[in-house]
Amino acid sequence: MALGVFRLSRRLLIALALAICPAVCLAAGPGRDPARAPAGLYALDPRRATLALRVPYLGGVSASTVRFARLTGSFAYDPETWRATRVSIIVDPASAASQDGAMGRRVASALEPAKYPAIQFNSTSLESDADGRGQLKGALTLHGVTRPVTLDIVFKGVGPETRLGFSGRGRVKRSEFGVTAARPFVGDMLDLAFEVEFARK
Repeated sequence: MALGVFRLSRRLLIALALAICPAVCLAAGPGRDPARAPAGLYALDPRRATLALRVPYLGGVSASTVRFARLTGSFAYDPETWRATRVSIIVDPASAASQDGAMGRRVASALEPAKYPAIQFNSTSLESDADGRGQLKGALTLHGVTRPVTLDIVFKGVGPETRLGFSGRGRVKRSEFGVTAARPFVGDMLDLAFEVEFARK
């Protein structure tokens, strides 16, 4: 009798798990198709935004990571025309900092924030597939010079309170923007990486 009850209970638990799992999995792992994200005006959450530069020096023998602490941004999103989404991001160059302190100060000084108080990126086109990976193209204004850049991005899905998460990478050649200080000690090619979260207003 006890064995029969055990088997019945086990079957019942399995049935419940199969019934509940799709809903739980859907809630825990939001889709990465940008076309399924909710429409609205989104603003960057500065508490959940990270922008880091990998700065090579000593001829590439070593590298330092410089992070920018102050970022703002926004975009208007319509899932019907999501490829036409225009993203605007503004970074305060004076907020550059590194773990050792020295490289952060060196980068901030080279960017001349008193003369050029903002680094700005404005997207011009967005290409992505159903798994959320794609490219964001746009114009980067740095040190008073505007040039086209392409960022490899990943749409990480929709989170609680209608939040959209993104990560990405890119590369810039600082001399093309007139940033030539500390050469050749500090390298010319800078790799950037970011993790950002936007919340619907």
